[in-house]
Amino acid sequence: MPLVKAGVVVLDCAEPERLAAFYKELLEAEETEATANRVEIRSPDGTRLAFRRDMNATPPSWPRPENSLQAHLEFVVDDLDAAERRVVTLGGRPIEASNPTGPSESRGCTDPAGHSFTLRRTTPSAPKQG
Repeated sequence: MPLVKAGVVVLDCAEPERLAAFYKELLEAEETEATANRVEIRSPDGTRLAFRRDMNATPPSWPRPENSLQAHLEFVVDDLDAAERRVVTLGGRPIEASNPTGPSESRGCTDPAGHSFTLRRTTPSAPKQG
């Protein structure tokens, strides 16, 4: 029997209820646990995220170098345009990290609290860059 039974990615934020609502809608997830300072969700594919209240939390500044990327989430999608529109509708925003050449296989976004994440096309079709 494994010692560790499951992993959960936890994002610190000032408003866990609000951030959980964003990801719950984006991932079509269900809320599985909620306390005064933490909300956890699980998507249909089993992805588990939790949001912990931290009034001193500051989002990473990525792609700027100060307080840069600490960690980020990556979501696999079939339609980048539709997924990005959904992010914006839910209160997130797209970010430009670079000027990619060739067809775009991924797009950077931030959630309403400023945490960065990537929307990635299901099957990459562009040649490896760099």
